[in-house]
Amino acid sequence: MIGIAVVDHGAGNLVSIARGLERAQATVVVAERPDQLDGAAGVVLPGVGATASVMEGIRRAGFEKPLEELSVPLFGICVGMQVLFHTSEEDGADCLGLIDGRVHRLDNAPRLPHIGWNHLDIVDDDPLFAGLGSQPIVYFVHSFAPIPDDPAVVIARTSYDSPFVAAVRQGRVSGTQFHPERSGSAGLQILANFVAECSRVAELAS
Repeated sequence: MIGIAVVDHGAGNLVSIARGLERAQATVVVAERPDQLDGAAGVVLPGVGATASVMEGIRRAGFEKPLEELSVPLFGICVGMQVLFHTSEEDGADCLGLIDGRVHRLDNAPRLPHIGWNHLDIVDDDPLFAGLGSQPIVYFVHSFAPIPDDPAVVIARTSYDSPFVAAVRQGRVSGTQFHPERSGSAGLQILANFVAECSRVAELAS
C-alpha cells in the first residue's frame, strides 16, 4: 500500500479525507509535524476558512518550507488549493507561491459563500479526472477562487453566475476548489486517482 500524508495545520476536514484515501488502498498518516511527511509518496493539503489563518497554521507547525521543497505529488483541497498561489485578496495573505497567480472573490455571485453541487467542465485530460466522464458533479463551499497567471494550469472550470477556476495542475502540484471528500463517488474517484498518481511517481523514482 502507498503512503499518503494529510497535513494537519489546524484547519481541514481530515477525517473524511483520510477515509477517502484509505478506500483507495492508501496508508494515511495525519501529519502534525513536518518530519511525518518523510517517506510519504504524496501529500494532501486540506483547508477550510480563510487563507491567512491556514497559512498561519502551516507556518506555526513548520510546514511551509517542507511543502515548498516536496519532491512528491502535492494535492491542495479548497483553501488548501488557494494557498498554493502567491496571495489572496481575501486578507492579503502571502501564501506558498507554488503556482503563479492570486486568489479573488467570486465575481457576480448572487450570495456568498457558494455552497452546493456543480458540474465540472474538464478542460484538460488530467489523470486526476480519469474515469469521471466530461462533466462530473462535485461539492463546493467557498467565496474565493484562484486566477492563475498561466491559463494552461487550469484543468477544470465551473460557474456560479460567472465562470471560475475549479481545479489546477502545475507539474507535481495539483488542487481542487471543491471538496472531493464530500463529493460522493466522483470525489472518491478523484482521491483514488491521486493515490494512483503517487504510486506511479514512486515506481518511477525507485
